[in-house]
Amino acid sequence: MDCIFCKIAAGEIPSDTLYHDDEVVAFRDISPQAPVHVLVIPRKHIESLVQLTGDESSPVAHMVDVANQLAREEGVAESGYRLVINCGEQGGQLVPHLHLHLLGGRGLSGELG
Repeated sequence: MDCIFCKIAAGEIPSDTLYHDDEVVAFRDISPQAPVHVLVIPRKHIESLVQLTGDESSPVAHMVDVANQLAREEGVAESGYRLVINCGEQGGQLVPHLHLHLLGGRGLSGELG
């Protein structure tokens, strides 16, 4: 599989990794849209939210837990932050691997980018 996020999760492509465990990896976005812009991805390749049903949704809950922990560590938990999961091309998903954006460190308008 030629998935850039799978390669980052496997350590084949270097990243500014902030967190990792057996299920997820979190790293700084290389094209940040806010002073704090972290991506949280599952190690397992899941193309998007569309592939998740019922019991399979646990990776998302863990991704949110990790993002909340990182928001505290990055100093944006008190001032506020945004968690975003884009789904599909028209939803703004650029990489076909499920990922959560943690954005913070400035006022965030209704639009991203």
